[in-house]
Amino acid sequence: MRSARMAAYLFGGVAALGAAGYLVVYLYRWQWQRTLLCGVLLLVIEVLLLGFATLDRLGRLERQARENDRRHEEILALLRAGERERASERESTRRAESRFSWLEEGHTHVFVPVLMAAGAALSGLAWAVERIARATTRPLGRRRLAGRLVPLSAPTGGALGSVAADLSAQPPLGPPRWRAPTAAGVALLLCLGLYAVLAELTETRPPERGTETATSVLFTVTAKNVPDERADLAAHQLWERCRDATAIPLSQAGMATLDTRLYAATVHPSLSDHDRHRLIGCLQDAGLDRVQLTVLGTGAISSDD
Repeated sequence: MRSARMAAYLFGGVAALGAAGYLVVYLYRWQWQRTLLCGVLLLVIEVLLLGFATLDRLGRLERQARENDRRHEEILALLRAGERERASERESTRRAESRFSWLEEGHTHVFVPVLMAAGAALSGLAWAVERIARATTRPLGRRRLAGRLVPLSAPTGGALGSVAADLSAQPPLGPPRWRAPTAAGVALLLCLGLYAVLAELTETRPPERGTETATSVLFTVTAKNVPDERADLAAHQLWERCRDATAIPLSQAGMATLDTRLYAATVHPSLSDHDRHRLIGCLQDAGLDRVQLTVLGTGAISSDD
């Protein structure tokens, strides 16, 4: 049971790390559909891990409750057994013969006065012995006792005297207290650094043009069980959809068919590195009717070409 629980946690942790890693990668590539898919997958894995942890905790609480009930039943059984034993002992004692039969009713009129007189006589004798001992004894015993207790006396100067000064300073037990704050600070710095990097990579830059005359994009179409005519139509639709993915709308962008399911597009004027990155991400992220685009390469076209 424990190995299965650890395997479930390990599998969930690895899946969560993989989904989070691909989420960052697709954010960098500006592939928003895949980013949303990885985000939903990460959320589902987190909910599953939370459910596993909750069920595990409930199971442990249930086992602890059953163990407590079993202990309570055992203690109650022991108490009942002890009560039965005491009841049987009382019953046997009550049935046994009395050991002081001469104290029974009918004999107290003779024994009680004799007992009271003997007690008074013994008390007077003890008082006389105590008075004689007090008058004749010496405080020698007290002195001997005081001499024996000298090693137990407090040191000179109290607890902070010479005895305490000889003790070496020892560090407190337990793990150092600086580990938890240090780990929390490092984790916070890593989170802030990751946030800053993602914000820098996915930030929409101000619209700007490239330095060249035009930018060319070469891509192909991958489709399964789709006719060439439908694949060609889907390629044109996906290209038109991604023309609005850049910071500057691609108003002068033409697309030509070079070969079967091989296309080339030209954008005037040229795109900046940021817009080219966004355009490639949109083309490779989009899909329509089992048709997927794959960018083979991009390049800049100068006036000399």
